[in-house]
Amino acid sequence: MYNDYMSYKAIVADNQQGRLRAYTGEPSETIRQAPMSKPEILAYLNGALHDASLNKGKRIRFVQKDVRWLEMVQSLLKTINYNSWIYKEGKTRSLYVLETLCSGLDFKFNPLSLVSQRDQAAYIKGFFDAEGGVPRTMDRFYIQLAQKNYDKIAAIKKILEHLGISSGKIHNPSRQADPDYWRIFISTKSWKLFAEIIGSLHPIKVKIFRTRMKI
Repeated sequence: MYNDYMSYKAIVADNQQGRLRAYTGEPSETIRQAPMSKPEILAYLNGALHDASLNKGKRIRFVQKDVRWLEMVQSLLKTINYNSWIYKEGKTRSLYVLETLCSGLDFKFNPLSLVSQRDQAAYIKGFFDAEGGVPRTMDRFYIQLAQKNYDKIAAIKKILEHLGISSGKIHNPSRQADPDYWRIFISTKSWKLFAEIIGSLHPIKVKIFRTRMKI
């Protein structure tokens, strides 16, 4: 039986008290539940960078419909002493933007440079929260990771294998729709391990994991 995943509010509360915990569930031998270090935070944010862009002012922009995730990212940035700003984009659009000048974020970051398994797991967690997918309906479950950069998705698959998490073949679901779109699914036998080692800090995905996997 797994320990319950921390809610978004609990994550932020712990962070404000200086003990942010990113990994939840029963700890493995190599990745134990512990405060999130600065390298882990930077690894997570660099993973999440795949859903970000760079504006003309050289500010990194994260855009989301769920402001709670952006607030969590802001909390992580504050922990490593970087400022950020959150605002709603437009009066009628349900989109929120976080901007930051964090110098530790790099769009050319190579995840294969990460040595620590905790840092590797944090990077994939950030990538999953930004670019991963789980269904909201209960009739069919899957965990997918997708990216337009083939080399990047190949690197992620390699890291997953290093962490003992199996995934399917890298594939393009429709070359007609988008020839540069690449995707992998986490193998059914590794769902539990993915939830334990990688998990999520995104409030919607945390809830789905908790409901679907009885965490």
